[in-house]
Amino acid sequence: MIDYSGADIEQLAIHNVGNKTNEENLICSHSELEVNDPRLAELLFTYFLKSFPDQEFYNFTFSNDDHQMNPVFNYASAIFDDHDSFHINTINIAKHLYESAIHPNIKSGDLFVARFTDIILNDDVAEVIGIFKSENDHSFLQVEQEESDYHVKYEDGINIDKLDKGCWIFNLEKEKGFKVAIIDKANKAMEAHFWRDTFLNLKCANDDYNQTKDFLTVTKNFVTKHIDDEFEISKTEKIDILNKSVEYFKENESFNKEEFEQKVFNNQELIESFNSFDTEYREKHDLEIVEDFDISDKAVKKQARVFKSVLKLDKNFHIYIHGDKSLIQQGTDSDGRKFYKIYYDEEQ
Repeated sequence: MIDYSGADIEQLAIHNVGNKTNEENLICSHSELEVNDPRLAELLFTYFLKSFPDQEFYNFTFSNDDHQMNPVFNYASAIFDDHDSFHINTINIAKHLYESAIHPNIKSGDLFVARFTDIILNDDVAEVIGIFKSENDHSFLQVEQEESDYHVKYEDGINIDKLDKGCWIFNLEKEKGFKVAIIDKANKAMEAHFWRDTFLNLKCANDDYNQTKDFLTVTKNFVTKHIDDEFEISKTEKIDILNKSVEYFKENESFNKEEFEQKVFNNQELIESFNSFDTEYREKHDLEIVEDFDISDKAVKKQARVFKSVLKLDKNFHIYIHGDKSLIQQGTDSDGRKFYKIYYDEEQ
């Protein structure tokens, strides 16, 4: 959990980053921005901090998996080590963003770089560097009274409730590439990936949240996309495996792969197939294989939403299966029509 109730903005710089491919300019400020107005500071906190997720974290990386080669990692390190280098390194960050945003559809915008103190992440009090980009102006109406008449005018500006792109760099776990959180409200087109993959160059942190999320993702893909290639298995059986998978993660505080496989699959051929699929999937997606980890409740809640336990029958019926698959039986009558027989104790 992130707590910024006692945090302060110690330093702030603003630059404007155009799209180099479209021959737009990079305009860097000459000095830091002083934030002396308490109301302005409050609005900046709302804009910078309130939209961030507090569960999924990343680390800086590079093409050779050496985070010390990552430009933003080095600029952030320099700021943490020497606060007097803040402004020149915010310019370096702006220049790096300018060189990274090469797709013609990437929007220009104002780049804010801030240094915060006393932000609490779980039990750690951290110094944080925030990088925020505003790409979309919004129109605001302003009503003015003049004697007994009213006038309305408008101004274009930044909506503090809609942060387009952001990055928090916590001065924690430097040896792993710092702990980083991001937000990106862009669409899912390829050009949108530049913020995380090209500019920041991040990889998912090897923590309990991502281990939980990744293993549930592997399990779901195995059951929904692969298991039919090797086994004859009914939809109710597949739903039962998915339900048992989520149930295991909800009922246990820690994960053990061998225990999970026995409780969920309980079939040696299925287990061997799953292990093979798991290894190939993780190698393909560059995920670290871990046999034991603490289960993240937040990751379970998020992933459980995509574990569909719905049996769809033509366009007439949807059957939600949440428990014992022995209470539903599949068959075919004498006319060749398929049916399901469902047993229950009480009707609600």
